[in-house]
Amino acid sequence: MLASKVSSKGQVTLPKKVRDKIGLNAGDMVLYEIKGKSATIRRIDPFDAAFHAALSTTLDEWSSKEDEGAFRDL
Repeated sequence: MLASKVSSKGQVTLPKKVRDKIGLNAGDMVLYEIKGKSATIRRIDPFDAAFHAALSTTLDEWSSKEDEGAFRDL
C-alpha cells in the first residue's frame, strides 16, 4: 500500500510505482470515480476523453421544455 499527502492547494503527487503500474505519463488524463468516502483513479485514453468532451456538448439539446413535455410519460 502506498500513501501521498494532500497539499494546501488540494494537490496530490502520485507515487512513481502507481504511475508506472497504471501507465500514467505527464499530460495523461485521469478519471476519478467517487463512491461514498472512497475514490478510484484510472487513466483515460485520449480518444475516450475527446469523445466524452464532444458528446457532453450535445446533451443540452435534450433538455428543452418541449423535450420534457414529450418524454415525461415514458
